[in-house]
Amino acid sequence: MLDALTLDQMRMFKAVADAGSFRMAAAHLGRAQSAVSHSISNLEAELGITLFDRSSHRPTLTAQGQVLLEDCKALLLRTDVLRARARGMQNDLELSLTLMVDTLFPLSVISAALSRLHQEFPSVRIQLDIGTLGGPLDALLAGTADVAITVGEDLRDARAEFYSLMPIRMVSVVAGCHPLGENRRQRPVTSTELADHVQVVLVDPSERTAGRDFGIISQRKWKVGTQEAKHALIRAGVGWGRLPDWLVNEDIQRGTLVSLSATALGNKGVTESYAYLSHRIDRPLLSAGRFLKQALQE
Repeated sequence: MLDALTLDQMRMFKAVADAGSFRMAAAHLGRAQSAVSHSISNLEAELGITLFDRSSHRPTLTAQGQVLLEDCKALLLRTDVLRARARGMQNDLELSLTLMVDTLFPLSVISAALSRLHQEFPSVRIQLDIGTLGGPLDALLAGTADVAITVGEDLRDARAEFYSLMPIRMVSVVAGCHPLGENRRQRPVTSTELADHVQVVLVDPSERTAGRDFGIISQRKWKVGTQEAKHALIRAGVGWGRLPDWLVNEDIQRGTLVSLSATALGNKGVTESYAYLSHRIDRPLLSAGRFLKQALQE
């Protein structure tokens, strides 16, 4: 009978599908392998469906199993939301709040919002971490961050809720002493010219963008792990790259950096992405988190 289905069975089904083996799923769940195998067998009997093909060394999802796995994930997700809402009703103020903020987001904005938060909720302890690309979203989903601020449309996950905050303008720049900077003063830069020089790029510590290059034109690229390192290398004349306008506006005004106008780099070398505040849907924002979201949106 379908009424006999349990959330425990569904979690085991998902764990085996994710891990690719009964042994690894059991280790992840802290259960005996025999208990996991027995639970999956009971689930298959109750559904009247074979979920896994066990003819090879590793169990693989059957066609029916693949379809039902998506339904199972949706049910577990909604259950987590229900529990989270119930917890929120019991206690609506956090003891602490950990944020992981994309390095492209202006620190002045997050600092002003956190200052207001501290005045409103002085007892809430704050931890502020900075990450790049998929780092903030990974921290959020892993539970090491309560709130993440991401930049761009590519970093999304169905397990998180997103709220738009503000546009982030990225400017293509190079040092004034660099050959591209000198050429820029006479005419726009072509894609061929860009490809002939080093492009300084941020690397993603997560696996979310593995195998994907965002805005990389030159094959001669230097990879860095922080925006500060990228900024310093570009200012030193090593190569060119994209940086947020809030970081480079003063450099451009002083002539330390020169903005590059090239059709390959957006409108006059400028592109725009949106920043988003996010939280896990199974961990809704409590009082301090809601206040922070409102302060940032304002």
